[in-house]
Amino acid sequence: MERSTKNKLIWTAAKLFQEKGFNGVGLNEILTVSGVPKGSLYHHFPNGKTDLALAAAGFVHGEMTRIIDEAFGEATSYRDGATTLFHKLAKLFELMGKHSACPVSHILFGEPENADFQKRTSEVFDAWIAQIVGHAERLGETPDAARAAARHLFVVLQGGWTLARARQDSYELRRLPELLFDG
Repeated sequence: MERSTKNKLIWTAAKLFQEKGFNGVGLNEILTVSGVPKGSLYHHFPNGKTDLALAAAGFVHGEMTRIIDEAFGEATSYRDGATTLFHKLAKLFELMGKHSACPVSHILFGEPENADFQKRTSEVFDAWIAQIVGHAERLGETPDAARAAARHLFVVLQGGWTLARARQDSYELRRLPELLFDG
């Protein structure tokens, strides 16, 4: 399926920002890799790179939401869903290249003084945690236990992704269930 010009820009920016960070990527590189003319960028994203970064984070958020739902969708327990999630993310880590950081944080933490970026990062992370809470409750966890489990999973995942990136090894993500559940 052919991507629209806007979607080409978003997809390309998301990939490049994830690999190199917000400050490591210039608009010319995004335009070259996407094959989109400069005028189209400003037509779709009047504030240029800032708007494009927010859109890229939104795209990544949607993909992560889908992955979380797939992981927990057929799970018979919270542990099974979390284990599937970690394995799916290990596979994604391998496919993206073992130098890729957390998609949203690497896109938006590049401008630490940007209040819109900070707000959007918090919203995305809160949405992922809430989504996991919903799955945990559906799988039998009490609301308090579900909230604690989801926050714990998120923190372990962020640390695991960072360690996997440092070691260039998806095994760090695959072994997270033992850290999360077996202590």
